[in-house]
Amino acid sequence: MVKIAPSLLAADYLHLSDALEVVNSSADLFHMDIMDGVFVPNISIGFPIVEAVAGAAEKPLDVHLMIVNPQNYASRFAAIKGVGMVSFHLEACPDPGELLCSLRRANVKAGLAINPDRNVEELFPYLEHCDFILLMSVFAGFGGQKFIEGTYDRIRALKKEISKRCLNVEIEVDGGVSPLNSKALADSGADILVAGTAVFRAEHPAEVIASMR
Repeated sequence: MVKIAPSLLAADYLHLSDALEVVNSSADLFHMDIMDGVFVPNISIGFPIVEAVAGAAEKPLDVHLMIVNPQNYASRFAAIKGVGMVSFHLEACPDPGELLCSLRRANVKAGLAINPDRNVEELFPYLEHCDFILLMSVFAGFGGQKFIEGTYDRIRALKKEISKRCLNVEIEVDGGVSPLNSKALADSGADILVAGTAVFRAEHPAEVIASMR
């Protein structure tokens, strides 16, 4: 069954405990978007918020680093108790393979992310070092963007290569995900669906999560 990872980027930070309750009771992962204002044109949260969420989380944290030089910070995020997954962008790191191996040595799942304008084939040399791939279905940096329809073909191409090599690598999709496209994404081969606006801007977030399953 597909996993649902609500993105706290879209949550109401004045009532963050409500968002935590939704994920703890209804979803599978907490998706945490870390933006530095350099790799992407936006700034989000850092270590204090991730640590606070981890302290109240009953589900693993999925940390998505949208930052330059992720090798300088990834180990600190991985060391936070409750963080189960850490991903970073291919072009942001001088040695992606080494960082992926380092994350695995830290006992977290290691992921590589790419934006919609990067070819999925660029990921292929690193698949053996990945536990998951994060395919952005919008451009990293802001929530609430429109889903890019070409994502389905990208998922299928990536899934084909993973299956060809008999690897245990999950495919995560982030951006514009909602109950309107969740089934098509799962049918294409997605294993983890990240949804922010669709979940936390809904009147009944738990019902949205259930419908996406």
